[in-house]
Amino acid sequence: MSTRSETGQQPLSQKDVPAHIRRRVYALAIAAAVGGFLFGFDSSVINGAVDAIGEQFGLSAFVQGFAVAIALIGCAVGAYIAGALADRVGRLKVMLLGAILFFISSIGAGIAFGVWDFALWRVIGGLGIGISSVVAPTYIAEVVPALVRGRLASLQQLAITLGIFAALLSDALLAGFDGKDGATRILLGIEAWRWMFIVGVLPSVVYGLLALKLPESPRFLISKGRYDDAAAVLRTVLPEGEVDAEQKRIRDGIREDEENQKKASLRGSALGLAPVVWIGLGLSVLQQFVGINVIFYYSTTLWNAVGFTDSFLISVISSVVNVAVTFIAIAFVDKVGRRPMLLAGSAGMAISLGAMAVAFSQAQTNGDSVTLPGAWGIIALIAANAFVVSFGATWGPLVWVLLGEIFPNRIRAKALGVAASAQWIANFLITVSFPALADLSLVVAYGMYAVFAAVSLLFVFFFVPETKGVKLEDVGGLVFSRRKKVSA
Repeated sequence: MSTRSETGQQPLSQKDVPAHIRRRVYALAIAAAVGGFLFGFDSSVINGAVDAIGEQFGLSAFVQGFAVAIALIGCAVGAYIAGALADRVGRLKVMLLGAILFFISSIGAGIAFGVWDFALWRVIGGLGIGISSVVAPTYIAEVVPALVRGRLASLQQLAITLGIFAALLSDALLAGFDGKDGATRILLGIEAWRWMFIVGVLPSVVYGLLALKLPESPRFLISKGRYDDAAAVLRTVLPEGEVDAEQKRIRDGIREDEENQKKASLRGSALGLAPVVWIGLGLSVLQQFVGINVIFYYSTTLWNAVGFTDSFLISVISSVVNVAVTFIAIAFVDKVGRRPMLLAGSAGMAISLGAMAVAFSQAQTNGDSVTLPGAWGIIALIAANAFVVSFGATWGPLVWVLLGEIFPNRIRAKALGVAASAQWIANFLITVSFPALADLSLVVAYGMYAVFAAVSLLFVFFFVPETKGVKLEDVGGLVFSRRKKVSA
């Protein structure tokens, strides 16, 4: 990793960083990324409970989709307010708040007596997850050195995929891997689907305890005049000779932000917003509009609907694939770069989603039973997992990396909050619409997601900057064109 930054300064290489500091950096990033585990767990734990909730409360397809998606409204609100909260009280206190909200939600959703109070508890949990989705990548970006920032920021997505896996596996275990009736069986006097939410208490407690142990972000400490505390944290993540220079760089950046406070607006010349804000919004929305969370929210219901009896097992296998390919992103993001990986991922998603649409066009209906004849069922399964591979190795982790990198310091927290909020709203729209779309036509649903995957390829090619190896203070909101880079 020997490329120069935009300032022309030669960054440190891995061999220049002592082993104990590298271990410390990784430990901090892993601990902060546990917020991503909550994110993934909360997002997917409802997968195994969807049909049971619909049956328990007698829900229509639309209301059932709304009950699944309503948590995402809380996520959007939590993401929007997280940046301002983090700048006011610190990253760690906001992490702790997220853990508390998720703890409350896990218990409330598990003992819900109707769909509307269930929805309320899910919104509360969504607030906590939305907060964590913003604070964790911000914290990681501010604590770790530039030369490993992409790799360690990718830990956020790895934690998300592990959370998805843990949720789907716990759902399957609680349901006895019975895709038809397992979620309604009684365990210790309580329906299995209720236990699926209650077990969320465990990761929320772990995250809360970690938030109490982590050091505060050096940037936040310096912004509050706590220079000695900031230096102490920096000494744990940088060689001694780099600490003073890094502290000065952060102080200069904060000073510049204060001097340019009047310019610390998201507004700009591109339809009312700064171009870099549109890039963040585009990345966030397209990450969701390709339909990835349909796989992780509805896969058990989907595979049941088209005649697969091992729907829980299929969902767990998909989540394992998702975890495995995230290691690809972690291994290559700081070597290959962000843009090439995103472009490859977009192409893979478009092809696999198109294949799913074609497979579902061959579905045969016999009364209430739907099947995929011949090899079409296998083709649909392979295409679904190819989609998970394409997303999990690229768009899943790399969007979070870029959102932590592309915004100028003076607007980073606010812009990241807006982008993450847009991501949750896009997620809500896809999630709430899928049951109705599926009733209409799975071909239309997956064909639409394939079109968005193709759009994502064009968006990256024309608009997304490469930020590999560039110091956080130097990224400056670069906007990419095919011929040159210009400052936002």
